[in-house]
Amino acid sequence: MALGGVVIALSGAGALVTGLLATLFLRDPVSGMAATAHRAEQLPRVMANRYVAMLILAIGATVHGEPEVIAVLFATFSYMAFHDAWIYRQAGQPVVKHIGAGVAALIVVVVAILAMGQGL
Repeated sequence: MALGGVVIALSGAGALVTGLLATLFLRDPVSGMAATAHRAEQLPRVMANRYVAMLILAIGATVHGEPEVIAVLFATFSYMAFHDAWIYRQAGQPVVKHIGAGVAALIVVVVAILAMGQGL
């Protein structure tokens, strides 16, 4: 198998494991925390790490310059923001900043899709 096939298989395996963890967290957050060895008291520092990772992904998509990659990444960012808003709304917390972030990311998605139509 060529390395291209190997990297796609490894990426697929990573997606599968991530999907399983996502399902676990969505169904039972306490079990998800235990399975991944996360601790609630460390979550602010973990969130900082996540924002750094999102920054690196956004820079990578920008440098790569393909609207398809940018659209998928920012659709994911939009999903994250809207899902966070939903979670906070259920808890009676403010959601304006999360909705604003979701809308901003969605604007990037729409522009990227329009760019795809122009063959960029």
